[in-house]
Amino acid sequence: MKSDTARHALIATALAGLAVVTPQLAHADKKVQCYGIAKAGQNDCASKTGVHGCAGEAKVDNDKGDFKNLPEGTCKKLGGTVDG
Repeated sequence: MKSDTARHALIATALAGLAVVTPQLAHADKKVQCYGIAKAGQNDCASKTGVHGCAGEAKVDNDKGDFKNLPEGTCKKLGGTVDG
């Protein structure tokens, strides 16, 4: 009986922790596609120029056709463009 109480307390504590974390995730920064900053093999999706069709297939660093998803406001600081 005592172990059931301890188990319930542990579950309640874990659920309370999730309740605190979830609202923070809901307020995550808006992401934008930042072109021209992805390193070779580190792009987030297909090239807009049609050179490749998947994430992680960029062949060269800083190709203007490849992008990384970044929080809004950081792209231009890194020398990229949002409009592609």
